[in-house]
Amino acid sequence: MSAEAYCLTQVFEPAPAAEFRMDRHYLLYAARGTMRLEAQGRRWSLPPARAALIAADTPVIITLPRRLTACSVLFSPGHIGPPPAPVSVFEMTPLARALVLECRAWGDPEGQLSDHARLVFQTLGSVTWRLSASPSPTTLPAPKSAALARAVEMTEAHLEDPPDVAELARQIGLTPRTLARRFSQEMGMSWRAVLRRLRMIRAIEQLAETPDTVAQIAYGLGYNSLSAFNAAFRDFTGQSPTDYRRSFRPDEGEDPGGP
Repeated sequence: MSAEAYCLTQVFEPAPAAEFRMDRHYLLYAARGTMRLEAQGRRWSLPPARAALIAADTPVIITLPRRLTACSVLFSPGHIGPPPAPVSVFEMTPLARALVLECRAWGDPEGQLSDHARLVFQTLGSVTWRLSASPSPTTLPAPKSAALARAVEMTEAHLEDPPDVAELARQIGLTPRTLARRFSQEMGMSWRAVLRRLRMIRAIEQLAETPDTVAQIAYGLGYNSLSAFNAAFRDFTGQSPTDYRRSFRPDEGEDPGGP
């Protein structure tokens, strides 16, 4: 008999994009490191500050850019109602994070839960189902055409010194005006707005994965001033880079590289 819920805790090595589909509702969470998630025409980065709630039988694409420790919880649809949306990415609270980590004690998909374990999973479900009703806006639309996907890929590969629209257009065989129109039509934003979001996504990953200071991350992403980077990051996440890092690495002190 399958467990009502269980926690999958495992270290994963870097892996290319692959499609996953689970027969359970799935709280996807990285306790350490960062993964990337694509579903329903959108892309997210999932550091330890953020989680994804995925309804049973919903296909998603997961990429593991680097080594990470997953600590995800699977709920039987027979014991809990469906999530508010097929896929929802949201910011984790200290309570939600503590409950996920507590669930590591029950990792047997065929095991029977004690009354205490059942209460912990039920509480986690209640908390995360509520959080998932307020999804994070920190997402990037996925390009629809191969040409635009290539343009986004080329931009992401050179965030510190990206080619401009004219150079991108030349390399993929489009006119600058056509490429600009593709960005607007397929992603709902300009190339420069996409560049800003790609930089913020990379900054989030580096805050989660590296000991680099905020200043090192900012200048490594092509920002000419720390204040400009901090303003862009706060606009994207609602927090300063240091506060964002502290939200999932509370044992670390002040970042000497910036606020």
